[in-house]
Amino acid sequence: MTTPSPTNPFQPRPDDEARQLRLDAMKRLATGLLAVSGVVFGIASWLESRYPWLGYVRATAEASLVGGLADWFAVTALFRRPLGLPIPHTAIVATQKERIGRILGNFVQNHFLSRDVIAARLHTMRPSERIARWLGQPETGRKIAQQVASGLAKTLESLPDAEMQELFREAVAARVRATRVAPVLGKTLSMVVAGNRHQELIDRAVDLAAKAVHDNRELIRDQVRAETPWWVPGVIDDKIYRKILAAVERLLQDMGSSPYHPVRAAFDRSIFDFVDRLQHSPELIERAEELKAEWFDDPAVTELSAKLWEAMRGAILRYAKMRAGAVEAVGTEEAVGADEAVKAVEGGALERGITAFGRALAENEALLADIDERLIDLTVSVAEQNRQEVADLIGQTIAGWDPEATVQRIELAVGRDLQFVRINGTLVGGLVGLVIYTIYRFWH
Repeated sequence: MTTPSPTNPFQPRPDDEARQLRLDAMKRLATGLLAVSGVVFGIASWLESRYPWLGYVRATAEASLVGGLADWFAVTALFRRPLGLPIPHTAIVATQKERIGRILGNFVQNHFLSRDVIAARLHTMRPSERIARWLGQPETGRKIAQQVASGLAKTLESLPDAEMQELFREAVAARVRATRVAPVLGKTLSMVVAGNRHQELIDRAVDLAAKAVHDNRELIRDQVRAETPWWVPGVIDDKIYRKILAAVERLLQDMGSSPYHPVRAAFDRSIFDFVDRLQHSPELIERAEELKAEWFDDPAVTELSAKLWEAMRGAILRYAKMRAGAVEAVGTEEAVGADEAVKAVEGGALERGITAFGRALAENEALLADIDERLIDLTVSVAEQNRQEVADLIGQTIAGWDPEATVQRIELAVGRDLQFVRINGTLVGGLVGLVIYTIYRFWH
């Protein structure tokens, strides 16, 4: 069996022997038909003077012989030199494989790696939808989660824990320090107050305040009594309490029922002003940065980052071990443990997240179309930048192949079909010869 190599890259196939037998049988058929034509031509030529009608047979056999020989020469010349003679422009595959490689490379470059062809094909494939549906399958989520967790677990177990804690703390701290807190908070609040969505919060706050006043009437009554001078009569003291309570309840009721209440308007102005100052006031921004620096200097932050790291590391290791345990249990048919482990793994947040992401992506046609456009643009750009290199690679690879192995493999692949060319040439040539001879006889 031939071993593949850079100069002989063709991998032997299990059906090579059967294909060779079919090719040999077809060659014998084509050659046999040519031989029959030669025999018929000889016999007809010998007896034509005695039996004139054999002229038609002779002409047919003669044309078949010429057509068959011509096609035998053409087919043979593709792969080797006919009869071993050094005839020019024969053994084309072996002697012209460098040129064939360049032509094939240019063909692929111009007709397969063009922008229009690649873009049209990728549009038909809808790659983002295929990826989304693949991610949306629970089995895919389990496999990806398993690989990610297993890789992370092995990495975490091989690294020094103390150094990783410090690295994690520094990474988080560097990221937070590089981010100005006030503008980020301001942008977040600006999204909250956009479209007056914060009015719902005000309504809720007013409702809570009204409920608090109602539920604490006695407490308010006691506080008014404690703050009233001793010489004020109890009747007046009670009247003051009722007026205060009625005024507060009326204020809260008016604020809850009227979106244009002056107190609400003042609160709105304060909110919008605060949001604007968070994003544009140098003093407030600087103050927020000072508070952030003070917070990072607190030892509690170091302790918190250590706990976060431990929690994250522990969760990854537990998940990886749980998944490994589930697979092992299933493999050994430990029914109870396997069922519990598999259920636990299937309920993993990472797996659910991957699956949910894939399903959500598959339902978002606009996002899928946008991803496809970006993916197609990237693919086309890469193909256009490297199309010449691909053509050169094809040409150089074919040029480096062993001539004899190349001829053998190509002949084995298409040679049987080419034998039909010989057979057709013999048959069609005979029919054409018969027609020409018949016309000639009737003409004269």
